[in-house]
Amino acid sequence: MTKKEQSTQVSLTPEELKDLVVKFLDESKAEDIVAIDLATKTSIADYMVIASGRSTRQVGALAEKVAIELKAIGLNSNIEGKQGGDWVLLDAGDIIIHLFRPEVREFYAIEDIWNVSYPSDKM
Repeated sequence: MTKKEQSTQVSLTPEELKDLVVKFLDESKAEDIVAIDLATKTSIADYMVIASGRSTRQVGALAEKVAIELKAIGLNSNIEGKQGGDWVLLDAGDIIIHLFRPEVREFYAIEDIWNVSYPSDKM
């Protein structure tokens, strides 16, 4: 890692990173932004952020914007589904970001799946 790369790499907590991603999406006019705390539900990530774009073009642009902003703070993300633009997933380690067209988001309803409370959670 070069000195320049080291100086741009910022150490953020998962919660700070989630807040930053939500801010990036809000500034980019994403709609219906939801953040789900996954820390007690799974080990795959600490947070999941879900948002909608009005069109395939906007969903792709949102994904690109978030990826650029994450890279600017020294965090690389993997992007899946950008060519289609209906559902784009960004894996940023502690944060998983799902970007949808509204119809696709409604069909898959992943926030409903992850917000489920299991009977064992209440004991």
